[in-house]
Amino acid sequence: MEFELATALLPFRFPFMQNAFLIALIVSVPTALLSCFLVLKGWALMGDAISHAVLPGIVLAYVFGFPLLLGAFGAGMFTAVATGYLAGNSRVKQDTVMGVVFAGMFGLGIVLYVAVKPDSHLDHILFGNMLGVGSADLLQAGAISLLVAGVLALKWRDFLLHSFDPAQARASGLAVNALHYGLLALISLTVVATLTATGLILAVGLLIAPGATAFLLARRFSTMLWLSVLLCMGAMTSGVYISFHLDSAPAPTIVLVLTALFLLAFAYRQIQTRRSARRTV
Repeated sequence: MEFELATALLPFRFPFMQNAFLIALIVSVPTALLSCFLVLKGWALMGDAISHAVLPGIVLAYVFGFPLLLGAFGAGMFTAVATGYLAGNSRVKQDTVMGVVFAGMFGLGIVLYVAVKPDSHLDHILFGNMLGVGSADLLQAGAISLLVAGVLALKWRDFLLHSFDPAQARASGLAVNALHYGLLALISLTVVATLTATGLILAVGLLIAPGATAFLLARRFSTMLWLSVLLCMGAMTSGVYISFHLDSAPAPTIVLVLTALFLLAFAYRQIQTRRSARRTV
């Protein structure tokens, strides 16, 4: 019994695992909150596009000696603005434009990375290095998470109306453009916060799955917000814990847990729908 308890608590004894658990809790809050708005607005591909497109910004920031945070944020905002401009001034739909822009930016980032060969390993940028998180990474992720969560907590009703009905938001006197680009800026910042934890490719899972799962379970948007945070926290901490015992990478393990939660929520909603249909009959 004591051996089993010691084995269960073993991951919490190592400093690198403690940092992994801590950054998992930190980044779960902004990613979960934003995922609710992205799911409601139908912007799942926007999160994917920005998360992939920050790579050239990271490489260019390394070349010119700028903080990687600024490079990633600048590339993310450029992608968002370019996508909006191209979609608004052409016959091509926004999802198609996002696919073209993000593929082009990601390809540019790979070419620049091979040409420059920065110190950061490409695997760490693409898939994260959660077990190598340091105090500086925790402080950066914590500051960004606090900023994003604070803005969403103060303006969630405005962002909700803008996501649900932009025309009504404009008629209500809200600054629609400020809300639009403000949400894009929050997405870019959040992607930067998750760079160390999950990397670029897997960050999209955190920006979609929590909100999609909570959407299946909640009836009110306010409930959807806090439920998505709880689901994301649980998935991230359990994913880190499971990866230790399976000797697997934490980031893909977390995404697998999020996927399993979504499938369970989907099955639960299907069962509830069938029960309601039987009662009405």
